Amino acid sequence: MTASSALRNHGEPGKPLLILHDVFGYSAFRQGQEEIIQTVLNGENVLAVMPTGSGKSLCFQLPTLVREGLTLVVSPLIALMRDQVAQLRNNGIEAGSLNSANSAEENRRVVDAVREGRMRLLYASPERLVQGAAAEWLNRAGVSLLAIDEAHCVSQWGHDFRPEYALLGEVRRRLGNVQTIALTATADVATRQDILSKLFDEATPRVFVQGFDRPNLYLAMQPKEALRRQIRQFLTKHVGESGIVYCSTRDTTDEMAERLRGDGVHALAYHAGLDAGTRARHQDTFLKEDGVVMAATVAFGMGIDKPDVRFVCHAALPKSIEAYYQEIGRAGRDGAPADTLTLYGLDDMRLRRMQIEQSDASPEQKIIERQRFNALIALCEAPRCRRQTLLAYFGERSEPCGHCDLCQDGVTLYDATVDAQKLLSAIVRTGERFGVEHLIAVLTGDETEAILKFGHQHLKTFGVGKDRGRQVWRSLIRQTYAAGLINLELAEYGRWSVTERGWAVLKGRETVELRADALRPKEKARTGGKLKPERGHNSDDEALLTALKALRMQFAREADVPAYVVFPDRSLIDMVAQRPQTLDDMANVHGVGQAKLARYGEAFLDVILRH
Repeated sequence: MTASSALRNHGEPGKPLLILHDVFGYSAFRQGQEEIIQTVLNGENVLAVMPTGSGKSLCFQLPTLVREGLTLVVSPLIALMRDQVAQLRNNGIEAGSLNSANSAEENRRVVDAVREGRMRLLYASPERLVQGAAAEWLNRAGVSLLAIDEAHCVSQWGHDFRPEYALLGEVRRRLGNVQTIALTATADVATRQDILSKLFDEATPRVFVQGFDRPNLYLAMQPKEALRRQIRQFLTKHVGESGIVYCSTRDTTDEMAERLRGDGVHALAYHAGLDAGTRARHQDTFLKEDGVVMAATVAFGMGIDKPDVRFVCHAALPKSIEAYYQEIGRAGRDGAPADTLTLYGLDDMRLRRMQIEQSDASPEQKIIERQRFNALIALCEAPRCRRQTLLAYFGERSEPCGHCDLCQDGVTLYDATVDAQKLLSAIVRTGERFGVEHLIAVLTGDETEAILKFGHQHLKTFGVGKDRGRQVWRSLIRQTYAAGLINLELAEYGRWSVTERGWAVLKGRETVELRADALRPKEKARTGGKLKPERGHNSDDEALLTALKALRMQFAREADVPAYVVFPDRSLIDMVAQRPQTLDDMANVHGVGQAKLARYGEAFLDVILRH
């Protein structure tokens, strides 16, 4: 049954829920979806802030199918448009896109479907829409709903600002102030206000902030000690799974991909330095195949709709909490468990601070970016539940989550006032002019060339911290920074200064507690070799899941679409769990709507019955 025939069979009462099941294959709405959908159906404008993976797209796709008219969707990337169009058409819904990658045949299909009134959802980039001719043509086509994805880009305060997004308010006016739904996963109060002022001239729309919690994501952060070993250890939990390893530069991205391939991982590189053809091939491979790991700069990820990314690892510190939240949000979009790990060091902190100070941003924006970055440092060195710290930044409160490294491994605090005073004294006595390694040399009594040059071996603080190792002092410096006792001043090598609170600790007016895990001996590095999975599986279930994935890949290659367009992992896992025996049983599997049941049901049922 196609989407259009499914719609004809539905009466008005309960129509959204019937479409949800028959077209999309879902038995119930996710949290927050139903109220937003009903608000759109009531004709109101909407700004929705919803966590990644919470089903934002359904909030404009489903209302489009309930009523008549064309929905115009603003999307930032061709790859995202292509994948969403493929998924909609696979569900029996007439959809298309306006982009430079279209074939002449596809462009004719789209234009004819719009002219004849058959097109239900049309995707376009903001760059295409700001052209006057495109907006005029779409106005004549009778757009009834404008959906703006990644709406934080509308705001000058958004961390992925694109100039054309800021002009979408004018596009909306050219379309006759058409009903609009703007959606994003990340928007603080200032960003939300900026979006509202730029998009809506009339009455303020309904604003929905559904919360920022992603309970299916495991959150973990570690100081860098042996980067390659730490990443290898992390990936042993994810052999054969799709994931992303974010790197800070193009060179380190290429090196990371090469090292992972040497470890037996199917790894590719993605960054702006690669030619467009290579980037497109690597992205297609990641989207269409299982078990691919992408080593990438943050140029990769925005708009990636792959639901079965099982992990995100940061090999370097993100630039802000918003960036961190967006990037880890690319894992577990299907709602199934996913893993995250962020590795960070003092060099990362200095690099990010330098990027802020050397940017072309206004002084006011630099203040905001510093505050955001300092909040990220506090998250890295948090003494308690990471999810509590993260959600508190977005203005939400929660109980300890039990699903982060700090909750599961525990953290012991100790009175670090004396250690902090030693560090603060070293900073002051060296004139607040030196960076980390020089300060550590002073504290540990290491007579380096620089120490002897400046005569710092004669300071009272020289050697007062020799009972601690260099790695311990690096951790204590990071934690002292996170606690607001010292500031990183950017010079050629970076230098540290003491804050007002730091002076209070130095003078004995305040005490400070830090994490004691830095004081513990570190585990020995593992030996090399190809990665092997740590965990075991039920062999029968694993064999069936492998067979279902192979069949999925066969269909995907025939249609030249990503595997998850046929069925996402969550559907295959549900098939394994339910073991349907008939097509009626198969219709109750998550994500199996009428169109997919007709197209794929018999073939997948045959594999299940043979197992």
